[in-house]
Amino acid sequence: MIKYEVSRANPRGFSKRNTQAAIFTRAIKGAVFWPRMYKNYLVLRKLSRGEGMDLFGVADIRLVKNEFAISPATLQSLDRAVCLGLRISQAVLSEMREKPTRLYFHHYKIINSLLDQAALRLANFIQRKGYLALPVPATQIIDWEKNLAHLSHRKLGVMAGLGWIGRNNLLVNERFGSQFRLVSVLTDMPLKTDKPVGKSCGKCRLCANVCPAQAIYEGPEDFDRDKCFQKIKSFQAQRQVEQFVCGVCVNVCRGGRK
Repeated sequence: MIKYEVSRANPRGFSKRNTQAAIFTRAIKGAVFWPRMYKNYLVLRKLSRGEGMDLFGVADIRLVKNEFAISPATLQSLDRAVCLGLRISQAVLSEMREKPTRLYFHHYKIINSLLDQAALRLANFIQRKGYLALPVPATQIIDWEKNLAHLSHRKLGVMAGLGWIGRNNLLVNERFGSQFRLVSVLTDMPLKTDKPVGKSCGKCRLCANVCPAQAIYEGPEDFDRDKCFQKIKSFQAQRQVEQFVCGVCVNVCRGGRK
């Protein structure tokens, strides 16, 4: 048992000797905890790759989970978000010019379904290990006018180091551009977290040049959501697709690739 002594050199009430002992104890506990977080991270990453996922990252969500449209009681202990990404077929995208195609819409639905299945299996694995896991659907809009879902997979993707928010208001990855879809699993499993990449679109304006709604300007903060939504509503009304989907800017976005 540590006996704490009041010292003039340490007016908070702990002697230098015992303060050092406490710091050492915390350091030892942290050193034991860190390998477990890293091991869990590697195991989940391997599982996600086995599910065919192209992107994997983990975000610390403690400071942003109050923004989610999920009950606080459910979120109370869920401090990590595992973000998974699946690439969209370039061949399917290449058919699009000024509007989405039925082929792209079908592909879009299949990818979202595969993401949801991968998230469910990952959540079940985490749960079997004795932790909580909440898979959040890849696409489940709860307010179409405001384009709101339970949470922003894009924002979590930035926090998990998967890319940056581009001019087109989508997550842009260095390798895949915006040509992928995302899903997230919230959990209390101890996990190493990733850091934002801190990059941007630079001078690239390919998405702005082809946007059929002319909704893309200088930065993501300038993106005109209303113009975009009105255009995708017109695509749906014309029976181009059966849901509010576009993807024209996704077709040209290359990220860090030339």
